[in-house]
Amino acid sequence: MAGAKEIRTKIKSVQSTQKITSAMEMVAASKMRSAQQRMQRARPYSDKIRNVIAHLAKADPEYRHPFLAEREVKRIGYIVITSDRGLCGGLNANLFRRLLPHLSRCQQEGIGTDVCAIGNKGLQFFSRLQVNLVAHVTHLGDTPHIADLLGSIKVMLDGFREDRIDQIVLVYNRFINTMTQEPRLETLLPLPPVDLDTEHGGADEGEDKAYGWDYIYEPNAQEVLDQLLQRYVESIVYQSVVDNIASEQAARMVAMKSASDNAEALIDDLQLVYNKARQAAITTELTEIVSGAAAV
Repeated sequence: MAGAKEIRTKIKSVQSTQKITSAMEMVAASKMRSAQQRMQRARPYSDKIRNVIAHLAKADPEYRHPFLAEREVKRIGYIVITSDRGLCGGLNANLFRRLLPHLSRCQQEGIGTDVCAIGNKGLQFFSRLQVNLVAHVTHLGDTPHIADLLGSIKVMLDGFREDRIDQIVLVYNRFINTMTQEPRLETLLPLPPVDLDTEHGGADEGEDKAYGWDYIYEPNAQEVLDQLLQRYVESIVYQSVVDNIASEQAARMVAMKSASDNAEALIDDLQLVYNKARQAAITTELTEIVSGAAAV
């Protein structure tokens, strides 16, 4: 059994660790609330532009944008959003576990893959794999700006416009609630078909279904669609980054809470061992005193 002094040192060490994890839990809780607010502020714009795009996809404009056209998939581009830092439980590991079967299936079917990594953990992970890493951006911080993402997004969009990439898939963690973060793989391009009935709700369902949507483009359909669809893709990627940050802070808060609870349990166990060691030392001293007195 370890000595009482050694056990006391371990207890102090675990207590110091517990203070750190408790502080990190409170910081993560505060950052999660801020991330949730940013996520809620970004969603109305994203939802509205998604609504307009849904109508455009159903319309029959004189110009058919490449982002709306289906094509044979020979190469897939993945935009993978991860955290910059660890200590957030299995958040990133669960995302990679969801993505790897898709990469393996592409390899088996002879489909090429390009990867754009947003986040340091994704960059480190894909640097160890035999994948074509075409773009990356890291250290976005807790308050990302869309300007920081534009360069990496442009690399993928240029590949799609130039027919080097036939499909773009967005990979991120969707924030459901504090305890649940869901890894998502969503087709970003070509734009998936959207059911307009679900966009408007039951009250206007019949009217929207019967009405043929059409638009007047000024100055022309090509210029309008180029700008609109570009902003749409950027807004979806930004929304996913904000979602992932909220997921990261929630996962970190839960992980630090678990670490603090484990530290408390470990302190209790060490305290029990310390008391036993102390009692054993006292008993030994008393035995030595009694034995010495008997010898006299």
